[in-house]
Amino acid sequence: MTEKTSVHLLRHGEVHNPKGVLYGRMDGYHLSDRGREMAEVVAEAIKGRDITHLRVSPLERAQETARPLADARGLEIVTDERVIESGNVFEGQTFGKGNNALRNPLTWRHLWNPMKPSWGEPFKEVAARMMAAVYDARDSARGHEAVIVSHQLPIWTTRLFVEKRSFLHDPRKRQCTLCSLTSLNFEGDRLVSLTYSEPAGHLIPTKDKAAPFSAGNAPEEKKP
Repeated sequence: MTEKTSVHLLRHGEVHNPKGVLYGRMDGYHLSDRGREMAEVVAEAIKGRDITHLRVSPLERAQETARPLADARGLEIVTDERVIESGNVFEGQTFGKGNNALRNPLTWRHLWNPMKPSWGEPFKEVAARMMAAVYDARDSARGHEAVIVSHQLPIWTTRLFVEKRSFLHDPRKRQCTLCSLTSLNFEGDRLVSLTYSEPAGHLIPTKDKAAPFSAGNAPEEKKP
């Protein structure tokens, strides 16, 4: 019988960011109180699963999201630079009301090619590094389950890649809420399906949910 392995891509929890900074790969951005609660909720939701491997972005918010699950399962956190947030030329700038970097004409020169994208790390490179980490996690958890704690854009880019969809998309419509699980299900080396769920969906403020994907915790399955 072909062994079945699942690799769950877990987005980190809510970050304390009152100034609305695009923090990207910057240090010093930690989970908020609600973000820590989200991490506890998702750990509780999946701690009974056969998870034998935990691979995590080096950024604080991802490490903090992984900790409750690591403690619950007795797992070592394997830090992996390949699942870090995507690079972005707007990192460190603010996008809150009244102080939006996109209103500055000097930034518009970065927006000429949304397919690449011209303002940051190419989508193809993001997908390549993420899939390399996915395959390593799959191999480390053969016949069991692995969790990779990463960030919204790398996870969403991975999903677009495996579903053979265009990388061009509306960021407001990414189906990847805080502490959601995008799960890649393998039979042997073959990816056979993708499922999505939101174990901490009830903790996400309505205004932060990405329309039209705000249906709560019901999993969705798609064949790649």
